[in-house]
Amino acid sequence: MVANYGPHKKAQSHSAMAMERAMLGVSLRDQIRNEEIRRRTRVTDIAQRVAKLKWQWTGHIARRTDGRWGLKVLEWRPRTGKRSVGRPQTRWTDDIRRVAGSRWRQAAQDRALWNSLQKTYVQQWTSIG
Repeated sequence: MVANYGPHKKAQSHSAMAMERAMLGVSLRDQIRNEEIRRRTRVTDIAQRVAKLKWQWTGHIARRTDGRWGLKVLEWRPRTGKRSVGRPQTRWTDDIRRVAGSRWRQAAQDRALWNSLQKTYVQQWTSIG
């Protein structure tokens, strides 16, 4: 699976912040920091929410033992013969591996460990792009 979040993540965050500013009737000229606006509106950042849901879904899929195709899709590596020019495309599990390591499937079996890694993953995922 290919995951290129960079430009979409920024656009979603910018549009969400614009909506929050509109909710408060605040202009950019007022020079109020985003953190203050989020505190006032009590709205979470869309990128953080997406990262948290991705982490939870990945853990859920890794813990399943019924043989359905969800885990197989996460681990799938296409064989096309020739490699494309440039940097290899990012897979869904690449950023999961950065936080949980190459044995992320075993880490997901331990819910306490998996939940403790979630905050690190969300911070790392939202800082990229």
